[in-house]
Amino acid sequence: MEWMNRAAPRAAQPASTPAAPAGSAPTAHHGGGGKKKRSESFSVGRIGITVLLFSVTILIIAVTGLIAFSKLRPESRYVHKDRLQAVFLTGGQVYFGKIRALNSSYVGMTDIYYLRVNQQVQPNQQNANSNQQQDISLVKLGCELHGPQDQMLINRDQVIFWENLKDDGQVAKAVAEYVKQNPDGQKCDAKTQDTSTSTPTTNTTPNTTKKP
Repeated sequence: MEWMNRAAPRAAQPASTPAAPAGSAPTAHHGGGGKKKRSESFSVGRIGITVLLFSVTILIIAVTGLIAFSKLRPESRYVHKDRLQAVFLTGGQVYFGKIRALNSSYVGMTDIYYLRVNQQVQPNQQNANSNQQQDISLVKLGCELHGPQDQMLINRDQVIFWENLKDDGQVAKAVAEYVKQNPDGQKCDAKTQDTSTSTPTTNTTPNTTKKP
């Protein structure tokens, strides 16, 4: 019985744990470091996605603003109101004047002029090609047979293109000369029904005959 009493206290003592090797870290420490790295990677990914979404949003806003700005500046802003314009139509007709309205439906003009080409042939011609005289007149709209007003609305689908005219061009000079000669405006009568300003061109050869 004595030996049993001596062994009991020894059995009650906790078993000693082996000492951890020098330089080794606890297992719990390793687990915490992995979670921290995953957390940092997740944060960096969220920042990258946020920056990307912000960049896309800025790009969309910029494109939308550019489109809206272009719509606020229509084609009519290119019209020089202090100059004449030329409007070229699909049928070959050209009108000169002031563009007062310009949109997707029509082109509105006032102070309108147009060109009239007259072919004249001299009598007793020996060479028809060399004796043709081409007479080009700049006509002021308003004294035609149907008596139109000096205003025109042209369907936009009939317009090929339009352009501003220089002040020193032949058409602008002819219009200025017409306005100078008619300070009170256009007056239509039987003698001057076309109220035109003639601008004869070249390609004219005098008809000469030799006497025997």
